[in-house]
Amino acid sequence: MRYLRRILFLALAVVAALPVSAQRYRGERQVIRGGVVVKADTLSRRGADSLAIAPDSLSAEPNDMHLSAVDSLKTDSIKADSLKADSLAAGQVPLPEREGLAGDDVVPEDDNLTEEGVRDSLAASSVEPLDNLLAEYPEKTKQRERKPFISDSMGISRVCWVSAVLPGFGQIYNKQYWKLPILYSTVGTSLGMFIYENNRYKPLKRQFDQLTNEGLYRTEQLNRVQTKMIRSNTLREVYLGAAIVSYLYFIGDAAICYSTNEVSNIKRATTLSMICPGAGQIYNKSYWRVPIVMGGIATTIYCIDWNNRGYQRFKKAYRLRAGYDKEPELYPNGSTDEFGGRYSASFLKNLRDSYRRNRDLCIILTAGMYILQIVDAHVDAHLRDFDISDDLSMNIMPMVDYAYAPSIGRTSPLFGMNLSINF
Repeated sequence: MRYLRRILFLALAVVAALPVSAQRYRGERQVIRGGVVVKADTLSRRGADSLAIAPDSLSAEPNDMHLSAVDSLKTDSIKADSLKADSLAAGQVPLPEREGLAGDDVVPEDDNLTEEGVRDSLAASSVEPLDNLLAEYPEKTKQRERKPFISDSMGISRVCWVSAVLPGFGQIYNKQYWKLPILYSTVGTSLGMFIYENNRYKPLKRQFDQLTNEGLYRTEQLNRVQTKMIRSNTLREVYLGAAIVSYLYFIGDAAICYSTNEVSNIKRATTLSMICPGAGQIYNKSYWRVPIVMGGIATTIYCIDWNNRGYQRFKKAYRLRAGYDKEPELYPNGSTDEFGGRYSASFLKNLRDSYRRNRDLCIILTAGMYILQIVDAHVDAHLRDFDISDDLSMNIMPMVDYAYAPSIGRTSPLFGMNLSINF
């Protein structure tokens, strides 16, 4: 019980000493006006109007904090008024009331300076009330300037995105205007030839479909139409590929020649890989990876085309076979499908579904390889920054040491192995 009384006494002493210690280490007095913390001495220099506190800002039952703040403000305002009165009586204006002065300097006496003139000068040089400043603050924040989407200090990613929508923007941004004729002539010529061959391919394709819908029996006319269609389709794909390659090349050129802001090699390599597969590996000088990336993506694209052609082939065969099974009286010569009715409709349907499934799987693999080569370029660019020294070694050698042995009262040798790793 005695110890409990001592503990309670010590606790009461600590609680009683807290306000004293808090008052001792308290910082400079501050006042909150309009949600902004300002110093009390700043408010004292703004005059009696800026020191007024709205009645609704105080609670119905003011606490000690409110009363202390009001008393302190009144004290500061009284000091300021007394300072003004003393200065007016002496014919001098103190420094805090005049702009452009510092320290305890005063304005020299002037015979022509009256009390009314001093008051007018004080009113003209007074600081703008704090309430007006706080009222203008939200308006100034709302009028904050927004950075335009297209400016002279764009990032490399934004330049590439705009170049993808507006071909040639990257060259204009980099001030390489001489590349614009090459860009537009290459892309324009390739697109023009593609449109020309595509217009020749479409009627041949319609004629081929019409002949094969009647039956896939090999005739001279069918072979001639198919040959022309394949030739025209090959040319239009070549021209389309040339247009896409030249288009992607100039987007990558805009990323390589970008020099407005400092860009790390990691971001540049990643951006190039996103523009064209294998470009990031070339930028990282990992040339042996380029055939792997390009070969893998080319293989999956070829598989997509192969399976899509098989899907279209067996889709048509299944449709003709199913039509014959549904209404055989309309086909006196038997089924008109490519296989002449040798395969059932269910078998052709299974083949059609198999090719379609393989085509979709190859599309997913192509997307996966595209993402994988971006990750590879990004990681490879990170690893190129590591300084790997040639001195990577591990040495094992015998070790002989001496230690004091209390049991025998003298030092004795110790034998062991020493392992050292240099990295």
